[in-house]
Amino acid sequence: MRFILGFIGAVFALALTCSLFSGLKTYIQNPPAPLASEKFHLEPKALHLSSDGPFGKFDKQQLQRGFQIYSEVCSACHSLKLVSFRDLKGLGYNEAEIKKIASDWKTQVPSINPDTGEASTRKALPSDNFPSPFANEVAARAANNNALPPDLSLITKAREGGAAYVYSLLTGFQPQPAELLKKFPDAKTPQGLHYNPYFANLNIAMPPPLTTNGQVTYADGTPATVDQMAKDVAAFLVWTAQPDLERRHGAGLAVVVFLLFATILGYLAYQQIWHDEKRVVRVTGALDPKNQAKTTRAKRKADVAG
Repeated sequence: MRFILGFIGAVFALALTCSLFSGLKTYIQNPPAPLASEKFHLEPKALHLSSDGPFGKFDKQQLQRGFQIYSEVCSACHSLKLVSFRDLKGLGYNEAEIKKIASDWKTQVPSINPDTGEASTRKALPSDNFPSPFANEVAARAANNNALPPDLSLITKAREGGAAYVYSLLTGFQPQPAELLKKFPDAKTPQGLHYNPYFANLNIAMPPPLTTNGQVTYADGTPATVDQMAKDVAAFLVWTAQPDLERRHGAGLAVVVFLLFATILGYLAYQQIWHDEKRVVRVTGALDPKNQAKTTRAKRKADVAG
């Protein structure tokens, strides 16, 4: 039985080896053709936010500007289902402002009419999460050329590059380069899609959301350039993904200080108590005097020299 199992295993290993070498031969003789997305896809542009680094803190004015961009531009298509209105307190809004934002939100919250039992809607409350702009996925796809707008609650955690990816994507819309069409004639952006080199396959269903300077009017007077608006909404989406970032940074700093203090105390205790103590090594094995005496007696009894 063991021989049969070993033979089957050897045959299986041989088949895998043959398959491997066959695949390598095919790859070498007929390498895959280069793709336009491999040649023209760009890594996210550098973006520096106040929340970056182990000591980073949110710029609440920038977060409020980013929330304004979301509410006036992005919320028409993208949901924010993991964030509630009362979470806006972390952006510096007071209770009265939060109640007004919730009450005036353009999309009402699905509800049930208590009198008829039929589906209905109501104005949002601070305890509600941000309602989706569409009733369901079918409605969302129907309104967006069959593309499903992703929820933005955790987008900076879900996409490689985080905030830099969001910023680059929002500012990366451009006409398709002539060089791309020259090298890849079949890679022309399809009707209904938009060329963006920061998107994985270069063509994205979302049209440019930030199109002109001054598209919104900031309450704090900051010039609303396309670049500034993209930075602000990227910073806001960092907050939605990790609103407890400042608390975690503070906790991490406290732990580092505690460990440093404990290390210093441990070193001082070592110097004070154990530094001058000599380590006593107990002789064991063949060097143990008792074992040596036993060996000598045994040799003498057996009349063995040495």
